[in-house]
Amino acid sequence: MQSLAPPTSISIHRQHLPAGSSRARASNSVRFSPRAVSSVPRAAAPAECLQAPFHKPGAADLPAPSKKPAAAIAVPRKAGSSGKKQLNFFQRAAAATLDAFEEGFVANVLERPHGLPSTADPAVQIAGNFAPVGERPPVRELPVSGRIPPFINGVYARNGANPCFDPVAGHHLFDGDGMVHALRIRNGVAESYACRFTETARLTQERAIGRPVFPKAIGELHGHSGIARLALFYARAACGLVDPSAGTGVANAGLVYFNGRLLAMSEDDLPYHVRVADDGDLETVGRYDFDGQLGCAMIAHPKLDPVTGELHALSYDVIKKPYLKYFYFRPDGTKSDDVEIPLDQPTMIHDFAITENFVVVPDHQVVFKLQEMLRGGSPVVLDKEKTSRFGVLPKHAADASEMVWVDVPDCFCFHLWNAWEDEATGEVVVIGSCMTPADSIFNESDERLESVLTEIRLDTRTGRSTRRAVLPPSQQVNLEVGMVNRNLLGRKTRYAYLAVAEPWPKVSGFAKVDLATGELTKFEYGEGRFGGEPCFVPMDPAAAHPRAEDDGYVLIFVHDERAGTSELLVVNAADMRLEATVQLPSRVPFGFHGTFITGKELEAQA
Repeated sequence: MQSLAPPTSISIHRQHLPAGSSRARASNSVRFSPRAVSSVPRAAAPAECLQAPFHKPGAADLPAPSKKPAAAIAVPRKAGSSGKKQLNFFQRAAAATLDAFEEGFVANVLERPHGLPSTADPAVQIAGNFAPVGERPPVRELPVSGRIPPFINGVYARNGANPCFDPVAGHHLFDGDGMVHALRIRNGVAESYACRFTETARLTQERAIGRPVFPKAIGELHGHSGIARLALFYARAACGLVDPSAGTGVANAGLVYFNGRLLAMSEDDLPYHVRVADDGDLETVGRYDFDGQLGCAMIAHPKLDPVTGELHALSYDVIKKPYLKYFYFRPDGTKSDDVEIPLDQPTMIHDFAITENFVVVPDHQVVFKLQEMLRGGSPVVLDKEKTSRFGVLPKHAADASEMVWVDVPDCFCFHLWNAWEDEATGEVVVIGSCMTPADSIFNESDERLESVLTEIRLDTRTGRSTRRAVLPPSQQVNLEVGMVNRNLLGRKTRYAYLAVAEPWPKVSGFAKVDLATGELTKFEYGEGRFGGEPCFVPMDPAAAHPRAEDDGYVLIFVHDERAGTSELLVVNAADMRLEATVQLPSRVPFGFHGTFITGKELEAQA
């Protein structure tokens, strides 16, 4: 099933300019022109997927905001997971009373008369290929066009938000339940594809109840209705109807493989250990606290140092001090002591960076002000009076007194791609995408969103910073979600592979960017085709001969809106040419972050 007709025609256009040229550089581009896919065989839907119809995606473009929640999603649940929670008489009475209060007052009085902003409207946030899908057990022997390089041996796993139940009120894309999609590749063969919910404590409890009852942190917690939904949740917890102590997170954002475990993460909880079975299926082992060492949430982007094998992480709290903590795990999984980092107010810190010797912590202007809910607003706000800054802390610091803060005014980086120490200047160099308006992901704005790939230099001796856009103005495009060669994380890198997030929030291709010269090479998916985060898979660094930094391949899921099909593309990172296309058995929604787990790592799973 591997030898299909070549699916693509590709043209490459490059204009080479001298390094450091001051005039605008014409971008390089690779355009991908797909063939028709009407004859691709599809596996039959698994039995449990027939319990309810799949949600059919809407129009290709996101619709205008609506005044009511979206139509029923009706995502099928995993077989055997529909058992109802057994309640005593008191609990049944309490449940009925609280349900009536929710429907009669919260939904009809506080919410229904008011329109939803686009950032909390399900008709916007989960439309088209942002809509969820049902679980799928392994489908084997996927059709491949072209040639998958034989060195790619392992599993490409990608996380994303996939709400199991219809939203009952507001819903933000980040609120959905975590689902991992996994594609197993070995010896040039696409052996299997599967997707499964990460069985969080939250999802398990909502399945037992039969509907969503845990508050959605971004979509629901606005104004007085948000306060009411929080009160409802804690009332249900007091009555024993839910157990928040078991975890409230969705595990839908990051993925990292560390110490024999694939960890699915969102910054609102502990990680979840997800195991890749021998047959390519996924199973949730459980909420993972590193053998009792971790007692707080961990952000979704911990950093694995490729040299030391240490995993560095942050944890932030939106209610009580300390609002921010730093810690790391040694290669054997043992945890360091916490370093409590004093902050004046709780800050949203989605990502950070490491260098060879330091961690680089952003303290930006997007903060949490729960009191804003009393005024009818969102608790996630842009504090225009605050000055953005970066903290540079030695990796093995004993306490926060070793932190040096450097102001970087009017800077908000949702993601940081890499950082390193410049030996010539003594500065710490940070590569990130500076986003404006800073809170536009969370709050409605009339301004056009821009995400500018930026080099930020921090001088810890003088406390001063400088920054420059990596791309010249004529080549400026929104670049979001991506990575550098993970074997060089924390060290100076030349290339970054980043999603071209246009038309926002869709991704029409990805770009290879030369961080020194600003040279840009695009790989475009073609009309009506969109993808997500590019995952760079480097060649084996332990090979006998030296490897170039871009010696590897980019893996990415792409969805064709007209055909309704999804594929995995395998692109040569050196010359940006398509090597292979894997036809997937079902639609893969747009998601968040992924990783590649090598065959050796799979064999060493805990």
